[in-house]
Amino acid sequence: MLTALILICSVSVTPDLQDTRENALDVMRTPVEHANPATCFLHAQAFLAQNSLAQDLRETDRVKIVCSRSTTVSAKVRPVPTR
Repeated sequence: MLTALILICSVSVTPDLQDTRENALDVMRTPVEHANPATCFLHAQAFLAQNSLAQDLRETDRVKIVCSRSTTVSAKVRPVPTR
């Protein structure tokens, strides 16, 4: 199963966005797991659009979505509480 991580990075702080998990300003973990990578990315985009964090992005912020195996993500990042 896959879990999506939504990474908010600043190009003013880190111009190279390749290694973003370690230098992201904010990291959100979506509460739902997916079996398909395409579904994981689509649901992560929809989750971000519904979240207030999307409205607070600055011009220098970049969003990166990473779908990782749930077993490796669960120990590192707390899930966002569902409403």
